[in-house]
Amino acid sequence: MNKTLRPANQTSYADATTAVMQIFIRDLSLPMLLGIYPHEKTTPQNVTFNIELAVRELSQEAPSQIEDVVCYEKIVNKIKTLVAARHFDFVETLADQVAQLCLANQRVVSVRVRVEKNDAIDEAAGVGVEIERVQTTAL
Repeated sequence: MNKTLRPANQTSYADATTAVMQIFIRDLSLPMLLGIYPHEKTTPQNVTFNIELAVRELSQEAPSQIEDVVCYEKIVNKIKTLVAARHFDFVETLADQVAQLCLANQRVVSVRVRVEKNDAIDEAAGVGVEIERVQTTAL
């Protein structure tokens, strides 16, 4: 497995020394319109999302209220709304839009988004893209 080296100042995984936790959404499968071919603009296809968020912890104590966490259910619902609202030509554009909605929460330090079209190529289990984006605004 090829590991990407990260700059020392970029945290994208759970790390107790920097108070960063990892939240993930695994194998979220949604039907949607995605692609440049005519049939992809009229026939929904299954698309799988895998998302990892590096999130700044508020304290070392376990959260006691929903306001204390970055809620994965809210993220999933935003993704559902996004994919239902429009057709996307490219998985790259879709992945970037998903990353941007995750980064709208200022506690999210970075996000990794993988988008896979499951039915695009008969001989492949999936094809797609994986991107990583980092928070650019200061807390």
